[in-house]
Formats: sequence, C-alpha cells, structure tokens
Amino acid sequence: MQLNCDLGESYGSWTMGLDSQVMPYIDQANIACGFHAGDPDVMQRTLQLAKQHGVAIGAHPAYPDLTGFGRRSMQCSHNEIINLLHYQIAALDGMAQCQGLSLSYVKPHGALYNDMMSKPAVWQAVLQAMASYHKPLKLMLLADSNSHNHQQQAATLGVALLFEAFADRRYTDEGKLTARSESGAVLHGHDVLAQVSQLLNDGSVTTASGQRLALRADTLCVHGDNPGAVAQVVQIRQLLSSNAV
Repeated sequence: MQLNCDLGESYGSWTMGLDSQVMPYIDQANIACGFHAGDPDVMQRTLQLAKQHGVAIGAHPAYPDLTGFGRRSMQCSHNEIINLLHYQIAALDGMAQCQGLSLSYVKPHGALYNDMMSKPAVWQAVLQAMASYHKPLKLMLLADSNSHNHQQQAATLGVALLFEAFADRRYTDEGKLTARSESGAVLHGHDVLAQVSQLLNDGSVTTASGQRLALRADTLCVHGDNPGAVAQVVQIRQLLSSNAV
C-alpha cells in the first residue's frame, strides 16, 4: 500500500505544513494547484522536493476558494468543473515537465472531493474531465461500499482509479468518513496504527458502530501539517515496511 499526503499548501508568506519533513516517508505527493492553496513558487519547490525523494506527483485541484481553503462547496456547472480541473492539472503538469517530472494522477481537494463522492453530477463532470485530458491520468477517490460501481463507470470512459483509505478517520457503516463534527471522527495515536494494521492484514476497518467494513485501498492518506503528524507518518511507514517483509 502506498502513502499519499496533501502538500504544497503554503501561499505567499503564509506557511502550511511540514513538507520537507514528511516527503521522505511518503510515496505520492498531492500538490495544490493554486485554487485553494499554493502558488507558482510553492508548486516549484514542492515538485523539486518530490523529485529529490523520488515521490510520485499528483495534482490536487479544488474549487476556486483561497479564502475558505477549498472547503466550501460551490455550485459549478458541468463545463465549469471540467475547465477548472483542466486549468489546475495543466498548470502543475507543465511545471512538472519543466523539471523532468511526469504527473501521474489527480486527487480533488476538500469540498470538490466530497461533492465528487456524494453528488452524481459532480462525479460525472470529474470523470469527463479526466477522460478528456490530453494524456491518461489516474483519479484518486475514497474507497467505500460503492467502489465497484465507481470502477465500472470510470472504465467506460477509460479512466483508471486509485482508491484511498484514511489512516486517522473513523468510518461509517456505508464506508463514508464520519463527519468531523461528530465525536470520535478523528483517530489519534494507537488507534491510527490499529486501523492501519487492520487495513494491511485484513483489508478492512472497524466502523463507528463496531461493524467490520471491507475496503479495497491502493493508497493511504496521511498528514504532515504538524510535528505530531509527521511522527505518526514515520510510525506508519515502519508498519508498512515491516508488513512487506
């Protein structure tokens, strides 16, 4: 299983995340493209850091919402979603090529990610954007109880998928992430490592109600926005390494 992390989310004089500390321990860097965070200088530095550590790069596009960090849903038309995705993906893709790197996947950010998973019209627009981009890129999305249908729909358009699980989030019985507003939605410490171990050894997580939920995950989302999170990533990396032996 791969480890992915949202990076490149600084902007101007505002610094977000400990990118240089977490990059050595991950496999995939989801790099902000300027609509919710990031700017040309930050994108360039993040790409350089990924190149230094041999980390695969993916675009992390969002709704145009710098003020809200891309966490507010927006009412965009089908074509608007396609165009805002192409604009952001192409920006990072072009900058990557300038450093001899190749973009390999796309992971929508924040509200756009959540809308993609919950609103059929947004899902179809995202799929169409991926299918009509000038080169094949994989789409990263949440592994849930509807993954088989997502796989079939994407296959009809020739889009390959990467299913992700979350190391530090509690799941509902339907395979969705428990809302952050609910108690116990975010896992900490030993509970994170226990969930990762269960995913690795059993291909499942234990939901908020105590049910076993099978999940097919290709990649695991981790965070590097504070020293505690980076230390947790190091532990998870060690867990994955020992599991592979």
